[in-house]
Amino acid sequence: MGSDRPPVTADRVFYSAAASFAELVAKIPAGAWDGPGLGEWDLRALVGHTSRSLTTVSAYLGTTARREDLRDPQEYYVFARQFATQAGGAAVLERGRQAGRDLGPDPVAAVEALAAQVRRDLDGADDRLIEVIGGQGIRLSNYLPTRTFELAVHGLDIARAVGLDHALPRDVLAAAVRLAADTAVTLGDGETLLMALTGRAPLPASFSVV
Repeated sequence: MGSDRPPVTADRVFYSAAASFAELVAKIPAGAWDGPGLGEWDLRALVGHTSRSLTTVSAYLGTTARREDLRDPQEYYVFARQFATQAGGAAVLERGRQAGRDLGPDPVAAVEALAAQVRRDLDGADDRLIEVIGGQGIRLSNYLPTRTFELAVHGLDIARAVGLDHALPRDVLAAAVRLAADTAVTLGDGETLLMALTGRAPLPASFSVV
C-alpha cells in the first residue's frame, strides 16, 4: 500500500479465526436460523453480528487515522465498553439484526464470501493506522486481535446455541484467552481474574471484560 511499515503480523491468527467461523456457519442446520441465538438476537442476528468482525476489517482498511488513540487491543476494549454504554444497547442489537439480514437468503455462502474477501483485502497490507468506532485511530495489528477475539467468543456462542460440537483452533483460543486476561488487567480486574483462575475465589456475578 505504498508504506515502509512492515506487514501485519496478527493476520495469521485472524485468518484462522475467520476460517473456523466460516466452517462453523456451514454446519448450522437449515431450520435453525430463526431459532435462539444470544440474548435478544436470533441465530441469524448472532451470526450477522459475528460476521461484522470480517466486514469491519475490510471497511476500516479504506480509512486513515490522523493519530493513534488506542495503542493496544486492551485499550480498544476499554473504549468500546464506554462507547457501547453511550450508544445504548438498542443500537448494538439493531446492527446485529441488520447484519443478519444482510447475509441474504444463503448466509453460509455469504459468510464464506466475506471471509475470502477480507483475506484478499489484507493481503500485503502494512501496519497502518486505521479509524475504527468513534473515530478512534488504532494500528491494524492492534485491531485484528480484537476481531479474532470476537470471532472466537461468538463462535462459541453460536455452537452452543445450535448444540454443535465445534472446537476453536488452538491459536485462536490462546489469543482470545490472552486478550481477555490482558483486558482484565487494564480494567483493574487482573487480581480478581487471577484469584479465580487459580481456584482461590469465584468470579463476581456477571463479571466480564467486554
